[in-house]
Amino acid sequence: MPFVDSRGARISYADTGTGEGVLLIQGIGLIGEGWRPQVEGLRDRYRLLTFDNRGIGASELGGGEVSIEAMAADAWAVADAAGLERVHVVGHSMGGVIAQEVALVAPRRVRSLSLLCAFASGRQAATLSPGMMWTGLCTRVGPRAFRRNAFLSLVLPPAELARVDRAAEAARLAPLFGHDLADQPPIVMKQLRATARYDARDRLATLAAIPTLVLSAELDRIAQPRFGRELAAAIPGALYEEIPGAAHGVPISSPAAVNARLAAHFAAAR
Repeated sequence: MPFVDSRGARISYADTGTGEGVLLIQGIGLIGEGWRPQVEGLRDRYRLLTFDNRGIGASELGGGEVSIEAMAADAWAVADAAGLERVHVVGHSMGGVIAQEVALVAPRRVRSLSLLCAFASGRQAATLSPGMMWTGLCTRVGPRAFRRNAFLSLVLPPAELARVDRAAEAARLAPLFGHDLADQPPIVMKQLRATARYDARDRLATLAAIPTLVLSAELDRIAQPRFGRELAAAIPGALYEEIPGAAHGVPISSPAAVNARLAAHFAAAR
């Protein structure tokens, strides 16, 4: 995989497919490979850029800082390295927060903006209910199988968890996350703090000229649909959609639904 230097960090990225460029930005604790279901579903029509955020996967933090602004600069560095002047920008969770900054920094370079399971204020990601605090604790303590199960309950809906072999599902998802689901990369807490510090609500109205899709998941316990509705309301003209029965890991668990909505949004922007 190629690398590009950006603000003290070294960013690993992948470039797949042909057509209009799509820049895919991942969330907390995930590597670029987490976009595999989107890459496989869209590469026949689009040129897809995925990358590991600084300090995770094959990307090196070096002497760089962990901030939303720095990670947005990394995203544009990847687009520049690929020779793409204009791109469709897609972000999931923290990646959706980064995508907001990407668009704010260079709006004329953004063909369309898709914010999946994202927030109007990064602090919403760090405001946990007692139930979420307990689940978060369970992902870090106890036997490894126990921690994997707790993590799965954060990203998959109950109906899906009830019908899958959890051990097999954790093993299947590990390559997409870039780590065993029983373990959380050290960079995660820095990513969470960076997300919590970011709030662009007073600037989002300036994105009115960019075709924007805000896509939430009905059963998302992290980026609750009400956060998505608030985000869509802050961007004039933004389209809000909600995928029923889905949870925070909707790009992985419901790729056909997500890919169809992304493709339709890209086409409408054209």
